[in-house]
Amino acid sequence: MLPTLAAVLRAPCGPVSVETISIPEPGRGEVLLRIEACGLCHADLLVAGMQKLPMAPLVLGHEGIGRIEALGPGVDGWRAGDRVGLTFLAATCGQCEYCRTGRERFCPWQSNMGFSRHGLMAERAVAPVQYMVRVPDELPAAEMAPLCCAGWSAWSAICETGLEAGQRVALFGMGGLGHLAVQYARERGLRVVAIDVSESKLRLARRLGAELTLPAEDAGRTLLKQFGGVDAAVVLTSSADAIRESFRALKRGGTLVLTGLSNARPELPLFETILKGITVRGHYLGTHEQLEQVFQLAARGIGRPQVETYPLSETPRMMERLRRGELVGRAVAVMET
Repeated sequence: MLPTLAAVLRAPCGPVSVETISIPEPGRGEVLLRIEACGLCHADLLVAGMQKLPMAPLVLGHEGIGRIEALGPGVDGWRAGDRVGLTFLAATCGQCEYCRTGRERFCPWQSNMGFSRHGLMAERAVAPVQYMVRVPDELPAAEMAPLCCAGWSAWSAICETGLEAGQRVALFGMGGLGHLAVQYARERGLRVVAIDVSESKLRLARRLGAELTLPAEDAGRTLLKQFGGVDAAVVLTSSADAIRESFRALKRGGTLVLTGLSNARPELPLFETILKGITVRGHYLGTHEQLEQVFQLAARGIGRPQVETYPLSETPRMMERLRRGELVGRAVAVMET
């Protein structure tokens, strides 16, 4: 067993503390990692607030950048010193219809970092190699960590719209995913409308290249009046109001992509969905190929997140700031070691 400092959820719905714990040596198909940085995700708040968890105590975190320190039995293609990125998707069965068709994120037998196994908000972690991705040495860890979840989800959500260059997409929510989605949509040649309740976040969207920014209230009606609706809308927040406005914003035959996790139960206007031929898609993460593309884009300077770094010891305070909506961009724990 190896000692490491980690952000630990001791019990469901309990407080998060930063303390020294013991982690095992890597098992078959696993590696021991020295973590450089780990992003703080809204999903960490959801996990911390769940009344039932697969395991507790639990180390949080699923947006990790680190270097391999030791290899467990049966690990091929990796060596000590390799720099890698790790995500929420830890391991899958590799046999089901989803795994065989590149949709591993829907595997019923998957395990997940920071949920069903100890996560990456720690100085060291043990993780399976199945879905690790290589990260170039020259890219800063604090900027790369959020790409393992926010970047991956945002890029694949833009791809999921199926839009071609010149078409218009409305992005609802300019937080950790949204400000990356603006950059990815621009890379694909889309005309971007950014929507949020925060003027500071809309200013960031304008700096990143959004063609138009709108306050959230009545955004759907505004887009219908100005353009006759948009070709697709991507909701990158958990707000039920945003979902309602995004639906209003769509033209006939439009596509609605939902990525913001929430327990909200927004109404689906069945009459309009059918008569306007609206497609509604739930979405999270993406394919492994898209994850690799995210880091290839980052190496070209595309999809670089705005980050606020903090020491691991400040994780509980930063989680409260995230809960209150005080963060612009992504918060990232940088390991002092």
